[in-house]
Amino acid sequence: MGELFTQILTRPILNLLLWLYDVIPGKDIGIAIILLTVIVKLLLYPLAKKQIAQQKALQDIQPHIAEIQKAYKDDREGQARELMALYQREKVNPAASCLPILIQLPIFIALFHVLRSITGTQDFHLLYSFVAQPGQIVPMLFHIIPLDKPNIPMAIIGGAVQFWQSKQMFARNASKEPPKDVQGKPAAQDESMAAMMNKQMMYMMPIVTIVIGFSLPGALTLYWLVMSLLTVLQQWYMLEYKRKPVGGAVSVETPSLPTPPAPPVA
Repeated sequence: MGELFTQILTRPILNLLLWLYDVIPGKDIGIAIILLTVIVKLLLYPLAKKQIAQQKALQDIQPHIAEIQKAYKDDREGQARELMALYQREKVNPAASCLPILIQLPIFIALFHVLRSITGTQDFHLLYSFVAQPGQIVPMLFHIIPLDKPNIPMAIIGGAVQFWQSKQMFARNASKEPPKDVQGKPAAQDESMAAMMNKQMMYMMPIVTIVIGFSLPGALTLYWLVMSLLTVLQQWYMLEYKRKPVGGAVSVETPSLPTPPAPPVA
């Protein structure tokens, strides 16, 4: 399994990175890592686009989910049935938002092995025959910032961008009132509780990012930072820019969902 992982992910990433390093003027491995991150982001763009759309749709129907959970709190089967009907009606797949993360995790692990071999032992036995031998690589960004050891400022910036990324996603719903068909109902209070939990996660994840970044080589932190910045840009494009018509006014579509049926009377 380890050899399969190496041939499918680690080796192609290593060769792509070293090819970029070879063609970039100045031989800067930091710039090569940035370009590699952009390429990975472009390859994952369709999945990331679907993830953002699903997260947005899931947030939009949270009041209706809460209403169903309230109405069927003593009927698990009925609750599951109504939630599935809601998801199908609104074309929402809660599991879809996790797919890009699950796909990016092995890429991150492969990149960890690649960067360790470049910044440490500099073992290039996995090079393809058509990729030039790079010789001795200096693990620096702009020939100034070392990438072979933890970079605390970069980790802090990465955590800040992670916070920005989360805030960008949740802020769009922070000032929205619940849909009219659930306003004044107990589920609206449940929605406030869910918003509170999301807010806690919005602050906790950047802290986790910073703590982990303190122990990772700067090369990996650089990859994570650039990937987070690209995600912020993509979210802005999908959540803000595409909602603005030529005149500049923002057009917001509010989903119109039927009120969940009341639980059966015993």
